[in-house]
Amino acid sequence: MAAQSSMHNLTTLIKRLEAATSRLEDIATSVDGSLGPTNGVPAAAGAASTEVAATPEAAAPPEPLPKFVEAFDQIIEEDIVAFVQAAGKIGGLVEQQAKAVKEAFEAERTYLLVTSKAKKPDPQPPELMTELHRHTSTVDEIREANRPSPLFTHLSAVSEGIVALGWIVEKRPGDFVTDTLGGAQYYGNKILKEYKDKDKSHVEYIQAYYKIFRSLSAYVKEHFPTGLTWNNKDGLDAVEALKQIQAGAAPPKATGAGGGPAPPPPPPPLPKFDDDGPPPPPMPPSGGASQGGDMTAVFEQLNRGSAITAGLKKVDKSQMTHKNPSIRASSTGLQRSDSGSSAGRGKSPLPNKKPESMRSKKPGRKELDGTKWIVENFENNQSEVIEISAELNQSILISKCNKCVLKVNGKANAISIDNCNGLSILVDSLVSSLDVIKATKFAVQVDGVVPTLLLDQVDGAQIYLSNESLATEIFTSKCSALNVVLPPKEDSDEDSKELALPEQIRTVVKNGTLVSEIVDHAG
Repeated sequence: MAAQSSMHNLTTLIKRLEAATSRLEDIATSVDGSLGPTNGVPAAAGAASTEVAATPEAAAPPEPLPKFVEAFDQIIEEDIVAFVQAAGKIGGLVEQQAKAVKEAFEAERTYLLVTSKAKKPDPQPPELMTELHRHTSTVDEIREANRPSPLFTHLSAVSEGIVALGWIVEKRPGDFVTDTLGGAQYYGNKILKEYKDKDKSHVEYIQAYYKIFRSLSAYVKEHFPTGLTWNNKDGLDAVEALKQIQAGAAPPKATGAGGGPAPPPPPPPLPKFDDDGPPPPPMPPSGGASQGGDMTAVFEQLNRGSAITAGLKKVDKSQMTHKNPSIRASSTGLQRSDSGSSAGRGKSPLPNKKPESMRSKKPGRKELDGTKWIVENFENNQSEVIEISAELNQSILISKCNKCVLKVNGKANAISIDNCNGLSILVDSLVSSLDVIKATKFAVQVDGVVPTLLLDQVDGAQIYLSNESLATEIFTSKCSALNVVLPPKEDSDEDSKELALPEQIRTVVKNGTLVSEIVDHAG
């Protein structure tokens, strides 16, 4: 009876153990199912392995764009997109040309990104500007192929303005963009006048185009005031950088297993020496003549030790040059004069400068390059007047013209004068400004309207204004001896009046700010 009771208790215990085991297996199965298959590893190890697999490898963050590329993207996303939308309200050829403008800006954006990654190539490979040239040519071709179109003025305004994208090769890109705007305004202002009271969509269209120029001008003045810059320090080859950008790849960088920079190679193992110190370097093999810079013969001679001088000939005192003047006198080497100077090495005098009359001078040049007149290298030409017949969309660049008289007929866009001495210029009218830099004894006569005169580093100038140009604004910097001659009042017997521009400014501190005023000199 006792035996049966013991067996019953054992059976009950076994069943309870089987139930507990089954329960544990169910729990393990449910955990494995929620975490994924563990491929037969224990539950704890499988869970850990699955957790690692469930966490994706962190992707490398995209390379940040340079600030000037981000700023250019802002122009595209705001001003260019707004212009394309305004052109879409008109439709047809106008919309088609506006889309080509957007593609041209995007091509220039790629070029700017190349400059941030590459060294400046010399010469510049044509691949860098292929896309930019293609899209700007499309803008111009749409205009030329549709001259009979009633919207030819619209197409012409955009075609004249797209030239502004050429600022990337200019040393003064801000001025270049401003000058290009004059060509676009020649046609754009016609649109404003014609559609002002007729269709506002055309007005919004051309104003959106003008907005691009204002943004682009501010952009280049902020980021590239003296021209485009390249990554000459550690940049790639320009063509290789272009290919990477077009492929959407980042510049090649060595990476380790975790996506970060590859660790440096381990240092080479240190050599093990005996107690007597490092072994001597192996001697080169002897024998045979040296060839092509082989040092075998040299080492062979050095290995001879003191025996190397055995073959030298002893020189007797009678053969020593420094103890026998007669030998020195007959020698073809250097001879010293009584004063101790070396007769064989005469003093090399500095080359004399050529007199001014013998220097080669560049010929005078006056030619129209696109919409820009270039006048330079005229000298002492006061007996003749250099005349230019300018149009509204043309600007004039005058440089290195000394003691010359120049006359500009018609209404030009703008005039820039640089490094001239004794230049006299007569101007009818200008759309924007007359800019003078580094000039002496300069004279200008304005017969029509010139909104602005900008004078920088000008020493001695006479400015003659007409009754039409009395509203001209004059800005000066680092200038001296400037005089403005005002015309006599109409219907009066008065003479012209000459007034000097102030040169001295007095500045005082008032209420925590600087207050400046002109210093007047009395009698």
